Amino acid sequence: MIRITEHESKNEHRHEEKPRRHEEPEEESSPRAGPNWAQVVVMILLGILVIQLWGVGDKLDTLAVKLEAPTAAAPSAPAAAPSAPSAPAAPSAPSAPTDMKSLMDDDAIKGSPDAPVTIVEWSDYECPYCVRFYQQTYAQLKSEYIDTGKVKFVFRDYPLPFHKNAQKAHEAAECAGDQGKYYEMHDKLFESGVSGGVAAFKGYASDLGLDSTEFNSCLDSGKHAAEVAADMKAGQAAGITGTPGFIINGQKISGAQPFANFKAIIDAELAK
Repeated sequence: MIRITEHESKNEHRHEEKPRRHEEPEEESSPRAGPNWAQVVVMILLGILVIQLWGVGDKLDTLAVKLEAPTAAAPSAPAAAPSAPSAPAAPSAPSAPTDMKSLMDDDAIKGSPDAPVTIVEWSDYECPYCVRFYQQTYAQLKSEYIDTGKVKFVFRDYPLPFHKNAQKAHEAAECAGDQGKYYEMHDKLFESGVSGGVAAFKGYASDLGLDSTEFNSCLDSGKHAAEVAADMKAGQAAGITGTPGFIINGQKISGAQPFANFKAIIDAELAK
């Protein structure tokens, strides 16, 4: 930007007030005789140029200020308003009542077939928790509810593959059922254990007064192997993933629960 300084202005005034001493000219000039119109024109043009340059300088200053000023970020779009809270999900409709008859299949029933409450158990004769249920809870259920006609009990097979004697133990109970003594063999297996394998099961059949020839043939042939597998498949379809597992009038219970837990459910069902 070109500016006329105060120093230069004073020099010009001094130049007007008294003649300059003779100095060697910086440039060739015309003789001073009379007004030099060429110089006047040049001075006018220079003045105009100075004024124009002054205006350009102001514009440059303004532009520099704009360039130096931090660029104002374009206002961002306002944040989206928080979405209105969604309405609470409607409670899912209760599942349809479990068809307890379909869960019973054709398995042996303990108690009155007309009892208002049905307990279906999937169990494994070699499972220690199943043994605990039999010893600590089943006897109370039998005396208080099964023998009194309030509950019918159905035992179904669920032999776990890592129990080496479980499969044949379940087949042994089915073979005893052919002779009308399913629950007698059921009790014997839980009370005497299954560690003795097939030989022990044949001995149990003899103790129960079964026809040994028929029983032994049934057990050796694997006559009820498919029935045992079908029970286990039905349990898995019903949501049973371990033993013992129970369904009481459509309500599932897992594990060897204490008698009080069964009692609470049964009494609630009886009160309906």
